[in-house]
Amino acid sequence: MNTAQPTRKKRKQRRRFSWRKTLCLFLPLFMFIGLCIVMCVPHEKEHDIENTPVLKLGRNATVHDLEVDTVSRYLRKLDSMPEPTKRIKVNYFGNLRPFFNDSNYIHWNEAEKIGIQPLTDTRSHWQLKRPIVKVTTNPDFYLDTLIFSRPYLVPEAAAALHEIGHRFRDTLNMRGGGDYRIKVTSLLRTPKTVKRLRRRNRNAVDSSVHQLGTTFDISYASFIANSAEHPRSIDDLKGILAEVLKAMREEGKILVKYEVGQPCFHITACKPKTTKVVKKKK
Repeated sequence: MNTAQPTRKKRKQRRRFSWRKTLCLFLPLFMFIGLCIVMCVPHEKEHDIENTPVLKLGRNATVHDLEVDTVSRYLRKLDSMPEPTKRIKVNYFGNLRPFFNDSNYIHWNEAEKIGIQPLTDTRSHWQLKRPIVKVTTNPDFYLDTLIFSRPYLVPEAAAALHEIGHRFRDTLNMRGGGDYRIKVTSLLRTPKTVKRLRRRNRNAVDSSVHQLGTTFDISYASFIANSAEHPRSIDDLKGILAEVLKAMREEGKILVKYEVGQPCFHITACKPKTTKVVKKKK
């Protein structure tokens, strides 16, 4: 007869919760997450306004001279046009449509001489036969927010745009007009952006000259006011801009189309004319 008493099973002892061990376990994970957050948060850097480069165009300007990054002081502007406005001397020459009525056919023929082939996809950006330069806000003009275009032009068009803005500001300064800049609303387009734009803008066509990088639009219904010291009206500023465009068109530098549905001047740069030097016979 077995008189041995049955043995009892030992209960498993539960481990006590330790804050120290838990902290040591999750501390590396928390540090890694915190480091990622710090690296992902953007930090604003203050620009050195006194040492910022200023673009100066000369007769021997190169492609690299036209491609300058935007600096903070050129982005500063008033939120709205100052009022009440005062009149300024403007040489009006009547209705602008007869003076600026170059057709799209004429624009395209001229643009083919200095323009690029339309960009079909992303890879075609690296297969350009001609160089293009980046266009940014600067002392001569203000670049509006671009939706259906890209901030690039061929060097001749970029130089023409700078000249328009420079002559506009010079004319204003000579007449005591104040500190204003023109607003550029459209630059280089691709076939895809043209297709999207045609759904909203009736003036847009499939054969848009903007695809060649030689054409840009300047608004005549909106200007950039840098200071409220000399308030001027939109009509007077538009008249001065028209004077500049008329003079440059007569000089053979640009072609201009006065758009009505979209309030802007549609401008294409022309191929620079080369003057032949005639040698005198001795």
